[in-house]
Amino acid sequence: MSVIEAVRSRQPELTRLRRDIHAHPELAFAEHRTAEVVAQHLLALGIEVHRNIGQTGVVGVVRGGSGERAIGLRADMDALPMQERNTFEHHSRHPGCMHACGHDGHTTMLLAAAEVLAARRAFDGTVYLVFQPAEEGEGGARAMIEDGLFERFPMESIYGMHNWPGMAPGQFAVHAGPAMASADRFDIQVLGHGAHAAMPHLGTDPVVAAAALVQAIQTITSRTLDPLDAAVVSTTMFHAGEAYNVIPDRATLAGTVRAFSETVATRIESRLRELCAGVATAFGVEVSCEYRRGYPPTVNTLAEANVCAAVAASLVGEQQVSRDARPSMGAEDFAFFLQHKPGCYVWIGNGAGEGGCMLHNPRYDFNDEIIPFGAAYWVELVRKLLPQA
Repeated sequence: MSVIEAVRSRQPELTRLRRDIHAHPELAFAEHRTAEVVAQHLLALGIEVHRNIGQTGVVGVVRGGSGERAIGLRADMDALPMQERNTFEHHSRHPGCMHACGHDGHTTMLLAAAEVLAARRAFDGTVYLVFQPAEEGEGGARAMIEDGLFERFPMESIYGMHNWPGMAPGQFAVHAGPAMASADRFDIQVLGHGAHAAMPHLGTDPVVAAAALVQAIQTITSRTLDPLDAAVVSTTMFHAGEAYNVIPDRATLAGTVRAFSETVATRIESRLRELCAGVATAFGVEVSCEYRRGYPPTVNTLAEANVCAAVAASLVGEQQVSRDARPSMGAEDFAFFLQHKPGCYVWIGNGAGEGGCMLHNPRYDFNDEIIPFGAAYWVELVRKLLPQA
């Protein structure tokens, strides 16, 4: 029986497991129930379990043969702080919290793979099953690393997978190089001098200065960067004033910066600070800029990407594996793992999804029919990287 067939024979149980996790979502570093579900499932398979890594992370250890080589497979567990609008039976039981990114499915696919790996042990070495907390903006990968993940579980490479709505079930996308962008944030405060709105000459208007700054920020990508260096700089918040007839004394801006290289992100930060200083001089205001680095870009290493593409093709055929899919300007904290170890982060097709929704949509739901594809990919990747003699 093939791995896909073996997992499909467990489809009803795996679907119930995934939907149970979906119905009980937990936010970053609060995945206590989810972590315990994972741990108990692994223990029932006879897998060694380590809890509370990076606060709420879980690592399972599966050994096969006597080989000394080791790899890591990662799934994320946390949900998003948003209200679910689905009405199916397994909808979120926690108001203001839902699995809108498919981490419930990622967790289930890795648990399904664990079942096969533990039962067959058709590999030579060690597989570390990394169930990571807090992917959604809180840096759970970094927390696990700081908690000694790679020292306690010495792996030579690490691999991740994310469902991708819009790609058909049974399809994979593998990027040799950047797969996801970095995600930085900026907060800008413009200080002027308040006045009556009917007598603007008696004040220094921060609103006009801030508006000019919003326009100037749009020139960073169009006039500062090489046109071949993809990046996004978006001002997403603008707050000023409280009354119709008062020029306020301050305005605040905030936004996000996305890029596929740290060099480009650094150039954007430098130019943003230059523009703030220029607007301050031109409008006679004070401008302060706080720039915060977030997730780095997710950049797959070439050798590992080639292996992952070959494994996916062995499962679903070459024509079902894209090597030229455009990377996403979304961000992913798997990038922190790739700063320490070679590896590859792939996309697996999720189909049209509930209502054709993309990720982070209140009507999104993971497609249970892709669980066998994801689980089989993990198992075959292990066999490829840790072959038996």
